[in-house]
Amino acid sequence: MPFTSLIFTENIEADLKKELSGYAPNQIFMLSDSNTQTLCLPVIRGLRCLSEAHFLSIPAGDDHKNIENLAKVWQFLSQEGATRKSILINIGGGMITDLGGFAAASFKRGIPCIHIPTTILAAVDASVGGKTGINFNGLKNEIGAFHLPKAVLFYAPFFKSLDRQNLLSGYAEMLKHGLLSNTKYWNELLSLNLSNPESVEFLAAVKESVLIKENITEQDPKEQGLRKALNLGHTAGHAFESLALKRGMPILHGYAIAWGLLCELYLSSKFFGFPKDILQRYIHFVREEYGVFHITCKDYPGLYESMTHDKKNESKAINFTLLSNIGEIHLDQTANQAQIEEMLDFYRDMMGI
Repeated sequence: MPFTSLIFTENIEADLKKELSGYAPNQIFMLSDSNTQTLCLPVIRGLRCLSEAHFLSIPAGDDHKNIENLAKVWQFLSQEGATRKSILINIGGGMITDLGGFAAASFKRGIPCIHIPTTILAAVDASVGGKTGINFNGLKNEIGAFHLPKAVLFYAPFFKSLDRQNLLSGYAEMLKHGLLSNTKYWNELLSLNLSNPESVEFLAAVKESVLIKENITEQDPKEQGLRKALNLGHTAGHAFESLALKRGMPILHGYAIAWGLLCELYLSSKFFGFPKDILQRYIHFVREEYGVFHITCKDYPGLYESMTHDKKNESKAINFTLLSNIGEIHLDQTANQAQIEEMLDFYRDMMGI
């Protein structure tokens, strides 16, 4: 089975050169977005191993993770002479690793790719595990493929460019990993100083989160069993994201997951007795750090409809990953429409809306 090299690098030139050995210099292609092009790409664009590389930048934002920009990448690869012996380097956040990974998976039936995540969210989530895709018909990641990157290079100085919102977006996925793993890591996460993402403690927590996800995805690369655990918070979270897209006011993925975790921890408490003290602590944290995503009862039918399209569903019932405690995972749990509306009522009550 193919595997991905996870490289926590302090010398990005040396490590990238090593990963690119064997590729003709003019067969190296790079994809970034407008944010990365300004803030991060200058750090590596002048590297000797990229002296003949071809560069493409697309607009930033998850609302641009669509078929139009996917076609732009295909067109770029085709016009610049990419072959099956080419490699695509995706440098950016989760939108770029998702879309670029799918472009690599589909161009000429598949070419290798390397991810260089520049956000915490991409580092701990989108860049690891081989899931790729685009949004389609207002639904998150509706079209995609499994395509493991050849390597993922984690370079901490890129995280300096993150504002607090994007830091928190990635942190939500770290919280999810903490809930799936153990109380020790969960408590470490809640005690981190979020104003200092370059600290030894924060970077160690990022690495731990990456390894938690990699361990799960290596055991279940095609999401037949254990990997479904990583969907914790995502059934509700993706519905919030889809609603925000329909409103024309996209929200950061991690914020949606933070609110989705609140909803699904409520179901965990209702179905499996997830500890109320942990739930209440989490609710307080979400209110303080992530604020509120406003919904009303009128939004319930649309949110429910979005959940019916979730890829995890295996029948007409809505599928969730739930917990009975930190690290105690229950896969393939279902809830009916009345229970989901009750969950949304709880969310609104806790958010004060």
